[in-house]
Amino acid sequence: MFNKPIILFLKSLTLLVGLSTLAQVHAQNVTVFEGARLIIGDGSDPIEDSAFIVVDDRITHVGKRVVLAIPSGVTRVNLSGKTVMPAIVDAHKHTSNDREQLIGQLKELAKFGIGAVLSLGSDPTDVPFQVREENIPGTARLFTAGRGITTPEPGRSEVAYWIESAQEGRQAVREQAARDVDYIKVWVDDRGGQYSKTSPEQYRAIIDEAHKHGIRVAAHIYAMEDSRGLLRAGIDAFAHGIRDRDIDDETIELFRERPNVVLIPNLPDRGIVRDYSWLEGSIPDDDVAKLQANSRADPKAEEFFGIQSRNLNALYKAGVKIAMGTDGRIMWEAHQQMEDMVSSGMPPADVIVAATKNSAEVIGLYDAGTIEAGKSADFIVLDANPLVDITNTRKINSVYMKGIKVDR
Repeated sequence: MFNKPIILFLKSLTLLVGLSTLAQVHAQNVTVFEGARLIIGDGSDPIEDSAFIVVDDRITHVGKRVVLAIPSGVTRVNLSGKTVMPAIVDAHKHTSNDREQLIGQLKELAKFGIGAVLSLGSDPTDVPFQVREENIPGTARLFTAGRGITTPEPGRSEVAYWIESAQEGRQAVREQAARDVDYIKVWVDDRGGQYSKTSPEQYRAIIDEAHKHGIRVAAHIYAMEDSRGLLRAGIDAFAHGIRDRDIDDETIELFRERPNVVLIPNLPDRGIVRDYSWLEGSIPDDDVAKLQANSRADPKAEEFFGIQSRNLNALYKAGVKIAMGTDGRIMWEAHQQMEDMVSSGMPPADVIVAATKNSAEVIGLYDAGTIEAGKSADFIVLDANPLVDITNTRKINSVYMKGIKVDR
């Protein structure tokens, strides 16, 4: 007779492939990963000495390791002493519109354990939409907000729609909806007094029109006052935190009243000397040397970081849902952003949730973000425990995307 653990193993396979016995499963499509500390990504306690089963590109069973009667030919991967966590999701990125460069970026992101990214508002061409629909092995998945929306900013990028009325804002949304964007992006920022800011009338129209099309809206902001107006207008996500001052109780209460709003803090340079030695072997030596040479203390940057760090901490403590994004085109930046979120007062476990489950939900990636049965097999194998030290997310042993080991 089979014991209970073996029955569970069989069920986890038969539920997915519709087979009656393990013997009927094509062994080469089944992999058992066993022995690791497993971080689910939902904030629950890690599973020590875990086992999880991958059939093709799907996770079919997650639990404690047990002695299983596994037939010959089934691949077994011993991860004793390792920690497994879900692949990271970057909910605020800007990627290339050149096909070759874009695919190269998505491969580089995968090497650093990033399983998906949302390109937030800087995609005027068809290339990102085409790549989004392709299944390219060894790459992060791509989501796109197409072209973002702002008021005229002469001298800056003309990629975004430049609108001068609420009606033009609605039209921009309709055009992007026709392209099937994953998000609408709006900038509400006068760039230090250089331009007229997107007005409440305009962003209310943008949000309203987007919601009519079933599309969520993320706002680039700088000032606390604008965050209040956007919250009242029904914004879904903030692609930056408040940067002009320390947040007040009134604004915190507005966030509390809207539990579905997500903050992607996108913390800036900390203004401290960093150690970039962890990048050795992952990027060219010359690039590591340049990063280290340019890393220096900057009191002004440290002060600017401090405002956003304190505001993140205040909103985190208020129970606001936090995700993770990095903004620029640095492929490994997610690991640094996670460290900065911990330095702002978030526990490592909650930062991992922000950078996996929450970010996946923000961008509409519902088959990843956690390590659970039925989810895509996108995960990172680490040589050390990030729950103890968040910088251990950098100690990558291997990365799997859709069940396939990434060539790093």
